[in-house]
Amino acid sequence: MNIYDQISEDIKKAMLAKDKVKLEALRGAKKEMLEAKTAKGGNGELSNEQAITILTRMVKQRKDSAAIYETQNRPELAASELAEVRVILEYLPKQFTADELDEALRAIISAVGATSAKEMGKVMGIASKQLAGKAEGKAISDAVKKLLS
Repeated sequence: MNIYDQISEDIKKAMLAKDKVKLEALRGAKKEMLEAKTAKGGNGELSNEQAITILTRMVKQRKDSAAIYETQNRPELAASELAEVRVILEYLPKQFTADELDEALRAIISAVGATSAKEMGKVMGIASKQLAGKAEGKAISDAVKKLLS
């Protein structure tokens, strides 16, 4: 079962369980996926890779919103955003630990032959594609900077 179908099934389960947080998060995810499926130039299908990209973007947006709410002293809204993040993360591949990320990036750096920070763009292009959904872009970028310096 693909991610879109799984989310559709879990929306029904969340409704029956009256789990408002999960229901809200999954409805938001399904809305984003439906928009991607019906977007101009789309073929009406949604691959798991596209779904992972959408979910990853949603996680980043919610984390950013939570950070803003924290700075504005609105912990209840930040907690709500972070609760949705936890729900969405259930549908993403297991996230890399810092050590796993470093190991994967070392392999990419050696494959590309990068030796200095000037070649960060080459590494980031490949790393972003290969590690999509497994690590956040900022974490990848920070790790690449550290490894190339």
